[in-house]
Amino acid sequence: MRIEKDYEIKKHTTFQVGGKAKIVCFPQNEEELVKSLKEYPKALILGNGSDIIFSSEGYDGEVIITTEINDFKINGTSVYASCGVKAPILSRAVSEKGLSGMEFMFCIPGTAGGLVYMNASAHNQSIADIFTSCKIFDTETQEIKNLKKEDMNFSYRKTILSDKKYVVLSAEFELKQSNQEEVKALMERNAEFRKQRQPSLALPNAGSIFKNPENDSAGRLLEKAGVKSQIIGGAKVWENHANFIVNIGYATSNDILKLMYKMYNEVKSKYTIELKPEVKFFGIANEEEKEIWQIMTKN
Repeated sequence: MRIEKDYEIKKHTTFQVGGKAKIVCFPQNEEELVKSLKEYPKALILGNGSDIIFSSEGYDGEVIITTEINDFKINGTSVYASCGVKAPILSRAVSEKGLSGMEFMFCIPGTAGGLVYMNASAHNQSIADIFTSCKIFDTETQEIKNLKKEDMNFSYRKTILSDKKYVVLSAEFELKQSNQEEVKALMERNAEFRKQRQPSLALPNAGSIFKNPENDSAGRLLEKAGVKSQIIGGAKVWENHANFIVNIGYATSNDILKLMYKMYNEVKSKYTIELKPEVKFFGIANEEEKEIWQIMTKN
């Protein structure tokens, strides 16, 4: 297994931001992943590195990157996927078989493990709709376990995995047989929708910055609060949708967090609504970053 020390992590995040991690492991199969988790039970697990802000000061710990564990199998309407399979690749593969249920994954820059972990959803489809089971590693007991749908506590952007110290090793899904052309047409509509409403990774970003409040839209609130196109350092609120921050070439984690805090305060001031971050922050935080993150997450 490849192991790097003092390794610059930003090229493994969609924000293209981040300093050096003390140790980074690149397991190539489930056995190597389990071995690295046993050796480093507190390691940060990264798939495609979306939905995160990685500190520009680095990470004083271990990181395990799963993207080399990327095998999958399609058997009738059942699909098996290792944790590191990229969602667009899996979505495209099942579409070739005329299978419906993963069209929403076509434009999500994540991995199967990450999508299961957070119950990813879009376009009226979600992981919870197609999930049947997953194999996980419990980093506290150091045991491999199998979880069924009823074990997962699926809710909006949340599962039992985020409450426990569980790491997804693989997952299984049940799809529906459909017309191949209809499946591909839906994928293309989803892609066009995303193109209009979300920045491509040519503009490095981490996806939606804030969660939608109940019965409302974070993007709507932020737009009405007038935050579009605001810039701090190398971080800019995307001009086409106010719930995205893009890295215009030289953003630091400090730039991003300060811009998030400004967005948060504009909505709080105008609507008395405190938005909750959808992205997560990892790494060595300076005092300003600690304070901002604590206020926004109430941690």
